[in-house]
Amino acid sequence: MAKQGINTAAQCRELISEIGQGNYKPVYLLMGEEPYYPDLVCKAIIDNCIDETSKDFNETICYGADVTAEQVTSAARQYPMMSDRVLVVVREAQLMKSLEQLSTYCEEPLESTVLVILMHGASADKRKALYKTVQKTGVVVDSQPLRDYETPAWISSYYSSRGLTIDPDAAALLSESVGTSLSTIAVETDKLVRALPEGTTRITVADIEKNVGVSRQFSIFELTKELSYRNSTKALKIASHIGNGARFALPMAVSALYTHFSRILKYGALLQRGGYPSSEEKARALAGVNPYFYKEYDQAVRNYPAPKAMRIISLLCEYDYLGKGGDGGNSDPGELLVELIAKILSA
Repeated sequence: MAKQGINTAAQCRELISEIGQGNYKPVYLLMGEEPYYPDLVCKAIIDNCIDETSKDFNETICYGADVTAEQVTSAARQYPMMSDRVLVVVREAQLMKSLEQLSTYCEEPLESTVLVILMHGASADKRKALYKTVQKTGVVVDSQPLRDYETPAWISSYYSSRGLTIDPDAAALLSESVGTSLSTIAVETDKLVRALPEGTTRITVADIEKNVGVSRQFSIFELTKELSYRNSTKALKIASHIGNGARFALPMAVSALYTHFSRILKYGALLQRGGYPSSEEKARALAGVNPYFYKEYDQAVRNYPAPKAMRIISLLCEYDYLGKGGDGGNSDPGELLVELIAKILSA
């Protein structure tokens, strides 16, 4: 999992634990391109901050497009009625034209008020007063998206937190199917768990294929595997099938292949140093790869020594350009993928 992802996850676990114990910060600035963690913390605050019987008097939930900083400040300066605190939540706060003006209130927030500034898929300007002030008087959650190659590890960790285990190849397949959106992964997991027999704790590739609607046989995950072993017939067959998909986008496929061959190049450089690399050295060279797949890379570095890997990476840059319309958009993306795979295999 990404270092930042781990830090954000740990920070939010700690915040949610504090919230459950009744310990609140006066101001929460919840922001970032990845909305999963900000939404999670906001939900925990709304669920726990104000007793259900006194929400009408002490809870205000509004939307940034509908309010001004003056109105939010006025609500935040109210004193609680038959409650320990007042809660003010500004959803979609990035739409508030006067958002930065909230920094004045945040400089000296009331101890009896919890103000939540929730930005959906957006971030406050870190150079300006609001961000800097909340850092001093409250807490900032800055949730950034994972990279493609980091997502399988996040999935494994997420499943573990829910008392489940997921096979490494199943995590890779799920990642390829749903992308890097953590909220989507959580939703698909809920659907998957409901569909499986009660008491199931181990998730396999077959479970993902059956319940998420994706086939391992024709996936980028399987394509990179067949390339690692230089299984030409299978690799070309998979490439043809993927390229004919309705949602196929060549740049995404090239990105996954670039990550794969960059790892092969780094791992090959490590092995060329001589001696047997430590597990820590392997983990650095194969960042984001579950040790379950190390055997595949042992074979891949034999099939693609450094000169070949470098030629392939150069090829990938060329086809990334073509996939983004570099030839005027005249080539069929599926045909380009098959052509690319053929060139990789003959490199």
